[in-house]
Amino acid sequence: MKKKLLIIGASGHGKVVVDIAIKMNKWKNIAFLDDDPSITVCMGFSVVGKTEDAFKFANEADIFVAVGNNDIREQVQNKLESAGIKPPLLIHPSAIVGSEVEVGIGTVIMAGVVVNSATRIGKGCIINTAATVDHDNRIADFVHISPGAHLAGMVAVGKKTWVGIGSTISNNLTITGNCKIGAGAVVVKNIAETGTYVGVPARSIR
Repeated sequence: MKKKLLIIGASGHGKVVVDIAIKMNKWKNIAFLDDDPSITVCMGFSVVGKTEDAFKFANEADIFVAVGNNDIREQVQNKLESAGIKPPLLIHPSAIVGSEVEVGIGTVIMAGVVVNSATRIGKGCIINTAATVDHDNRIADFVHISPGAHLAGMVAVGKKTWVGIGSTISNNLTITGNCKIGAGAVVVKNIAETGTYVGVPARSIR
């Protein structure tokens, strides 16, 4: 781990990410990269360049992608990895992570999260504030589990799926990739087709 951290994305998600980085107390210097020229500072930290400048800082800084959009986050992180840059894992000190949990690079686990034993979380994921992910879950790459979402045991979530705020996923279910689960939805059966699912129980509104 390097002494400096660069965060790509100086907007809402970046604000939460930098707060976690501060509380982890592992980096002496923190700054942002952002492609919006009107943003020069975020949470008191300077914006020192654009996304493309990340490669110039690779030898001196850890680089983390703080972009909420799953597709864009995947694109940026994949470019970094192709250049040999491995984003760090950020975990808020208040999060509870169980035994035999595996978490990929570039993932952030936010305040109040509980991840229970034997779960695997892919790279570039967002496990957002106060979400719970129970035992033996399989969360694929670039998934966003929104604040207050609750996943029971033995749930599998496909790549780049977005699980909305306050939603609930019952146990032993599989959700395919590139889905959107609406706010407050309750998923009680497998979701095999890509689409948007809302309601109680969750239903497709494609």
